[in-house]
Amino acid sequence: MSATSATPRLGRVTPGRWAASAWLAGLLFTALLRMRLPGQEKAEVLAGVVFLRWDGLTMLALATALALRGSALLHRRPTAGLGHLLAAAVLGSLPLGVTAIPLAQYLAVYVALYTIAANRPTKEAERAALLAIGVVVGHLGIRFVAGWTVGTTTALAVLSTTGLVWLLGRFARQNRLHAEETRARAAEQAVVAERLRIAREMHDTVAHSIGIVALQAGAARLVIDKRPDLAREALGEIEIASRDTLAGLRRMLGALRTADTPGTPSDQASDTPAGSALPDMPGLASLDRLADTTGAAGVRVTVRRVGAARPLPADIDLSAFRVLQESVTNVVRHSGADRCTVTVDLRDPGTVALTVEDPGPVSGRRREVTGGGSGYGLVGMRERVGLLDGEFTAGPRPGGGFRVTAHLPVPPGAAPA
Repeated sequence: MSATSATPRLGRVTPGRWAASAWLAGLLFTALLRMRLPGQEKAEVLAGVVFLRWDGLTMLALATALALRGSALLHRRPTAGLGHLLAAAVLGSLPLGVTAIPLAQYLAVYVALYTIAANRPTKEAERAALLAIGVVVGHLGIRFVAGWTVGTTTALAVLSTTGLVWLLGRFARQNRLHAEETRARAAEQAVVAERLRIAREMHDTVAHSIGIVALQAGAARLVIDKRPDLAREALGEIEIASRDTLAGLRRMLGALRTADTPGTPSDQASDTPAGSALPDMPGLASLDRLADTTGAAGVRVTVRRVGAARPLPADIDLSAFRVLQESVTNVVRHSGADRCTVTVDLRDPGTVALTVEDPGPVSGRRREVTGGGSGYGLVGMRERVGLLDGEFTAGPRPGGGFRVTAHLPVPPGAAPA
């Protein structure tokens, strides 16, 4: 088994299992210290009087039961789990004949303390640290008041390690919160950037339509007296262009007005492998050209068209192409696949169904991870489809690889592009 395959398995071990393992490891270490091992004249530590007597073994058994119970509670009730582990540490130290709680009996406590510090709010983490420190200090205080020998050096070592473990847990929590905040901010900026891109494209569409309206209106004005039939034809073109533009605006502007713009994100250029070869306002008619440019980048794109081709409203045609363009780009940059399939299903007159799927990484082909795996391209696609009241899904395929699907509704009677 390789190191890469072992690491995820270690990551799936729960804190409770780590704590139970730490307790058992501490017991084993404690026992080995009190045994004469091969090569030794005598044991490292003299065993306590009751260590191997029935009462000492009973205390160790009860301490182990407490430790295992605390480990089981660590996931649901971490503070209660820590309390059980601290009680186990004190009870497990009694038959050892030691002057302070040994470090080995605190190993499971460290796991619990790190878990709380790394995952729980500040006040709860601080209470856990005070509880762990208070048990050590209280144990020393009781021995001092009773006139027994006090193991100050051992206690200082345990206290120092306690503080270090707690700080490591808080550091891990701060790093995780910062990473989550960074991801959330990047996803939000990706949404805003996609909305701004949609707005610019809608601006270009409206400008084109208004230009047609202006030309047709000028032509109608010139011929309305001499050629009323041509004037009527020009007015019909004006009506069609106007309806098309208004329909697109109604579908898009409501959602775009709600976009949060805390800053001005940088303009994101198209990631298409040869984006300059595509027109400024492409649609599904440009899909074959996209396949050609992607093939030049080393990924073969198979385009499947299901159903009879039909004209679509400009905003839907453009959005459908953008979703396919971004999906194919993700295959080129992040999947490691050497081919993908693009399916455009137009059988349902009220829906444009899009699918992009790849079989997964090819053996021996390097998978590009620089800048990949963020999912922000998926965020943009989901935002674009959502603005059109469509449905978007993306995820691994059952047989390997990745699949992106989108369904864009076509309003009844919508004017074609």
